[in-house]
Amino acid sequence: MAKLDLTPDELLTTTRSVRKRLDTSRPVEMSVIRECLEIAIQAPTGGNVQGWHFVVVTGAAKRAALADMFRKAVDWYREQPSGAGNLFQDDPERGPQQRAVMDSVEHLVEILHAVPVHLIPCLTGRPASDGPLPAFTRGGSIYPAVWSFMLAARQRGLGSVLTTLHLLYEREAADLLGIPFDTISQAGLVPVAYYTGETFRPARRQALDTVLHLDGWA
Repeated sequence: MAKLDLTPDELLTTTRSVRKRLDTSRPVEMSVIRECLEIAIQAPTGGNVQGWHFVVVTGAAKRAALADMFRKAVDWYREQPSGAGNLFQDDPERGPQQRAVMDSVEHLVEILHAVPVHLIPCLTGRPASDGPLPAFTRGGSIYPAVWSFMLAARQRGLGSVLTTLHLLYEREAADLLGIPFDTISQAGLVPVAYYTGETFRPARRQALDTVLHLDGWA
């Protein structure tokens, strides 16, 4: 299919978390999803283990069930002090941005069942039984592939967003999709659809010097 004419820097800086602009009326061809996954599996993987798996969910009933799990998880998240809409309340710059993020999450809750593709990235093994390394190190073997998928999708006119809240109901999702819970860990849920509008702009971020540390933390 035709690809957007984006430089590498443009692709990296305009691949956004898309929630409000997902086009639920337009189907996504499986051939395009396969193209994006072929790129995703070129991502780095710890020890070259390649323990990733990708469950592509297109059936309406299963998408609706996953959306219900996401809705329940957002109900919980909304009440947490760390919820996106509750952060930086006294910051005149970041506060409104965080509230806008939560507003877009609320929108996703309402449309998720209708988003044509739900991608569930998975990784072989479960953190509690994988040895002495901290559980978060496992992310290095699946999230680069997820990001590569999202970049490839963006270049093909698709929007996506990495969500993880449904993992509060990971076992229920595993039962729904036949994922062997004891040996396979889910890493998120990525809604995928063509996006509406023309393009995306780089996000507003903190200045680099506020997060850059040379030769140590000080």
